[in-house]
Amino acid sequence: MVSIFFVFAVFFLYSINNMTASLIAQREIPEDRHGKVFRTINVLVTILLVSSYIEILFT
Repeated sequence: MVSIFFVFAVFFLYSINNMTASLIAQREIPEDRHGKVFRTINVLVTILLVSSYIEILFT
């Protein structure tokens, strides 16, 4: 079950990063803010995935 969750998590992060790249291109966000946008979204999604993993682990 753990390995399935990690495969899902990697796929989910990859998908979110692709959508973030599309958002940055569509909204024409300046180059100097790209890193901050990606970092913020990746941290928030990682928190979501970790909390989901803990919930699955203890149910």
